[in-house]
Amino acid sequence: MDFLFDYVVIVMSKRNRIAISRRAVDRLRAAGGDAIFWDRDLPGFGVRVYPSGRKVYVVQARAGGGPRRVSLGADGELTPERARKRAASVIARIKAGQDPEAACAPDGPTVADLAERYMRVHVAASCNAHTAGIYRGSLENHILPALGAMPLGAVGHAEAEALHRRLGATPRAANRAVAILAKMFSLAEQWGMTPEGGNPCRSIRKYREGRRERFLSRAEYRRLGAALAEAEADGSASPHAVAALRLLMLTGCRSSEILTLRWDDVDRAAGEFRLRDGKTGARMVPLTPTAEAVLAGIARPPGNPWVIAGRRPASRLASLTAEWHRIRARAGLDDVRIHDLRHSYATRALSAGESLSTIGRLLGHADIQSTLRYAHAARDAEKDSAARVGGSIGADISRAA
Repeated sequence: MDFLFDYVVIVMSKRNRIAISRRAVDRLRAAGGDAIFWDRDLPGFGVRVYPSGRKVYVVQARAGGGPRRVSLGADGELTPERARKRAASVIARIKAGQDPEAACAPDGPTVADLAERYMRVHVAASCNAHTAGIYRGSLENHILPALGAMPLGAVGHAEAEALHRRLGATPRAANRAVAILAKMFSLAEQWGMTPEGGNPCRSIRKYREGRRERFLSRAEYRRLGAALAEAEADGSASPHAVAALRLLMLTGCRSSEILTLRWDDVDRAAGEFRLRDGKTGARMVPLTPTAEAVLAGIARPPGNPWVIAGRRPASRLASLTAEWHRIRARAGLDDVRIHDLRHSYATRALSAGESLSTIGRLLGHADIQSTLRYAHAARDAEKDSAARVGGSIGADISRAA
C-alpha cells in the first residue's frame, strides 16, 4: 500500500492537492523536475519537492499587485505544523498588502542557541570535565546536526522522537541524546525561552540498554598484576600509567578521578586522598597500605602537581586507553574494559562481606540505586557464606551421629 501511495504521488500533476502532514511530506517524491504539492485545507500553502529530495515549504497568494510566491523554509528547519502556521500569517500579510517576508523571520532562539547556553550556564556549573565532555559530544555528534538550526518553537515531539529513532542502533547514545535534549528544554522553560509544558521529549520511551558487566576472577587479577609488572620492567608502558591502573584496581575509583588526582590532595597522615572533581562531587577516599605503596613508588617530576604525570612538563596523563589495551592484551583479557576494574572492586568487596551501603560510599555513588546493580553478587556471597556455615555445622552433626 505504501509503494502504491508513493507511485501515485510521483505521477500526479503539480497542482494536486494533498493533506500536508509529517507522514505525507516524508513520502513525497519528484520525478523529472521539481514539483509543488498544495495543501488541501489551507489554499496557497504547499511544499516544493526537488529531484534531489530537498523539500521547501512555500506560499502563494494573490493581492492587488498580482500573485506572490514566498519560500517559508526547508523541511527539517520547519515542521509541517510550524510551516502551516507561518503560511497562514504570510497569506494574511500578502492580502493586507504588507511585507510577507517579516512573517518568515526566524522564530526566536534556535536549538543551537539553547545548547550554547546549556553548556555555558548549566553544565559548566554542575558537571565535571569528564561529564561535560560526554554532553558536548552528544550535542556535536547527534543533537545539533539534526536539530541545531531549528527554532525552539519548531521542535515538537515528532522531531525529538525521530532523533531517538535515528540513533536506535546505539541505544545508550540515543537515550543520552534525548535525556540531554529534555534537560535543555526544561531549562529553556525556566529561562523564559519557551512556554511551560512544551517539552518535546515527554513520553519518549527509552531503549533497553543491556548492561555489560565483567568481573575479574582471582586468577585474572593475578594475570593482570603480572602483565603490569612485566610492562613496567621492560619499559613497554609508562610507569605513571601502570601506577594509575594499579590505583584503579585498589580503590575502585573512576579513571578520570585518578588521572586528575594532585599530590596536594594526598594526605598520608590522615590516611586518605581527596577527589576534587568526582562525578558526584568532592569526596575523600581511604588510603589503604597497598594504595599508599603504589603512591610511594611514583616518581614526582619537579614542578608537576599531578600524581599521574604526562610527558610534557607540568602536564598530566590525559587517557589510559592506549596503555590499557596493550596491558590487557598481554594478560589475555581483551574483553575487559577499564571500567570493569571498578565493577570488580565492588564484587570483591561483597565477597569480603561488605554491605551494599558501605560499597556505595567507597565507590562514591550518589544514591543506593547505583549500588543495587551489585545486589546479585551480594546474594551469591550470601549463598557462599551459607554453604560454608552449613557445611561446617553439617560436618559436626555427621561426626556426632
